[in-house]
Amino acid sequence: MTGEAVILKKPEHGISRRNIDPDALRILFRLHSLRFIAYLTGGAVRDMMLGKSPKDFDIVTNARPGQIKKYFPNVFIIGRRFRLAHIHFRGRKIIEVATFRKNSSFGGQDIPEARNDPANIYGSPREDAFRRDITINALFYDAITASVIDYVGGLDDLRLRIIRIIGDPGERFKEDPVRIWRVIRYATRVGFNIDEDTGREITGHCHLLAQCSGARLFEEFNKDLIHTETRPVIEGLRKYGILRHIIGRAGEDYETDSTLFTRLGLLLAIEDREKTKGCKLLLDEMCSILFWPWLEPLFAGAQGEMHTILKKAFENAKMEVILPKSLRAQVIEILIMVGKMIRALRTGRMRWSLRGRSQYVQASRLCFLIEKDRPPETEESFESLFRQAFPQILTSGSQRHQRHKKRLELQ
Repeated sequence: MTGEAVILKKPEHGISRRNIDPDALRILFRLHSLRFIAYLTGGAVRDMMLGKSPKDFDIVTNARPGQIKKYFPNVFIIGRRFRLAHIHFRGRKIIEVATFRKNSSFGGQDIPEARNDPANIYGSPREDAFRRDITINALFYDAITASVIDYVGGLDDLRLRIIRIIGDPGERFKEDPVRIWRVIRYATRVGFNIDEDTGREITGHCHLLAQCSGARLFEEFNKDLIHTETRPVIEGLRKYGILRHIIGRAGEDYETDSTLFTRLGLLLAIEDREKTKGCKLLLDEMCSILFWPWLEPLFAGAQGEMHTILKKAFENAKMEVILPKSLRAQVIEILIMVGKMIRALRTGRMRWSLRGRSQYVQASRLCFLIEKDRPPETEESFESLFRQAFPQILTSGSQRHQRHKKRLELQ
């Protein structure tokens, strides 16, 4: 990587302006009319080069955040580490516009106040490309000339289907260990191989994830669980021994017990299929799926109150990811109900008062996944499973109906 720009003109790439969000194009052309440089960048360029439809259209420019706010309506400036402009449109659409920057040595950490000035933060397009994590995410698309600009070898890596860290992998991982997670995420989602040098440094530096704040790790954790491709990322994290550095003993058990992980993989695969169909799954449900195979053995002959048992299991797991207390409480509630449902399917005894609890639908859905290897249909619920297992036993609703019918007959 020499840093000299490689430029592909329109006939040499497959990107069409028709595939770009019209509002993103308006921003690009507006900035150009104001004599600023502005490019489309990141995953949008990568995906269009791969023939995929982008989900987000991020823009990078030499305009400063204050200037962007001056020239565009509905702009909100966000960020502590680096100020970004979010331009809001109808339908809750947001297009992020960032200023070219440098100083990648600070990674994802807060920039010291003494260094937090424009001279040390903002940079050129070339500097902005080199401070990014991965070569295939550092491409620029110039909508004015309809050309793709590459400073870091991303075009070659797209052709070779390789994920490569920009710069020295070991040094980049030391600067920001979360890059390890991102490399695995991008490789698994696009189906690329990880560059040999990058992969070797992942193994040697994965322990550094413990140095990152638990809240920041949770941000990455959240991204993967709600994405439509959760299973491939979790499999990639396991392959490189990262799960134990994220979710502690739960991750270690998934890494060492292939049978346990196979059960998890099946559940995640089902949910990934549902998410690609447009099903919106909440984080508490995805977390419950992630931890169920690991915690299920605790339900067999458990001595004591299950809420306390599960709470202690999470505490003893020594997770680096910090799960918000409210989320952990919701997950525990869902798992307890799932345990009761599965026990009811074995014994025929069910406390139907559970239907009044707020997590009943999520628990019912997870029970279906476990018992039927599929999600419930629209008209199905846990009661459907129970009636199939015990057709001779009336549910509480049916029992109330029968009692009411008898009273009417006696009157």
